[in-house]
Amino acid sequence: MRSIWNGAISFGLVSIPIKLVNATENHSISFRQIHTEDGGRIRYRKYCELEDREVSSQEIGKGYEDSDGTIIPITDEDLAGLPIPTAKTIEIVAFVPEDRIDPLQMDAAYYLQAGGAPAAKPYTLLREALKRSKKVAITKYALRGRERLGMLRVVGDAIAMHGLLWPDEVRAPEGVAPDADVTVRDKELDLADALMDTLGEVDLEDLHDEYREAVEEVVAAKAAGETPKEAPAPEAGGGKVLDLMAALENSVRAARESRGEEAEVKQLPQRRTSRSSPKDTGGKKSTSTAKKKKTTSSPRKSTSKTSKASQSEKKATAKKTPAKKSAAKKTASRKRSA
Repeated sequence: MRSIWNGAISFGLVSIPIKLVNATENHSISFRQIHTEDGGRIRYRKYCELEDREVSSQEIGKGYEDSDGTIIPITDEDLAGLPIPTAKTIEIVAFVPEDRIDPLQMDAAYYLQAGGAPAAKPYTLLREALKRSKKVAITKYALRGRERLGMLRVVGDAIAMHGLLWPDEVRAPEGVAPDADVTVRDKELDLADALMDTLGEVDLEDLHDEYREAVEEVVAAKAAGETPKEAPAPEAGGGKVLDLMAALENSVRAARESRGEEAEVKQLPQRRTSRSSPKDTGGKKSTSTAKKKKTTSSPRKSTSKTSKASQSEKKATAKKTPAKKSAAKKTASRKRSA
């Protein structure tokens, strides 16, 4: 990786030579401006107002425009000789817990590369000190013509630096939240929690830029003389939420279907919907429970009832048997007399 800045980290009286390299890269697709009638490139030429001619990059420098319109030339030597310690140094000013840093302040990210063999020992010392303290270092440094705020933290075996916005560069969220007094019900929060649980976690490595892929497909299709695929029509009423509870339930159901789970919202009892009340659901549960209780009576009672029934059946059988015998005797005597 090519370094964009060379300097040193000032860690008290310890100086660590380092090189600053970009930790991120941009993969977005860039377009050129063209003339729509003939497809010709649109280019911007740099002209000098006084000489009325185009100038090269080597002839272009910096200048500060004063309030009266006067241009004051500023050279790179002027900026390099600024009487501040951060001109060529990343100065550590404090160590704080990482949660003290507001994510809104996070800006560009860089890796700090040790500048040669002599920097290996102090570089490793600072890295291990950051690890053991579980803190981040707050720094000040100068880059591209201005002094900036930074944060050092450990990423793997390297030290990374995040540029931070100055606190007065972060706007307060005034007028952003809804002005209306809105009350959120517990049932709605339960459904929102269920949706969050259903969506679950994700490995960021699995996420990709679908917009860039779609643009690449359009470019490839047009280069091959084909017609690009048309985007699917948006669903009707997609931007309107008339029933928040129903929308949350449908969201949970859709999320589960996308994950290959059952579409039925089992973890969300019907008592949480606007169509059924808690009493109805509770009544159904109590009815099923009562049925189970009736069918599963205590073993002692069932045993006693069975024994009584068997005894009564035996007595009835015993009574019926002599009656049959007497009837048979009478029939036999009648036949003889005849």
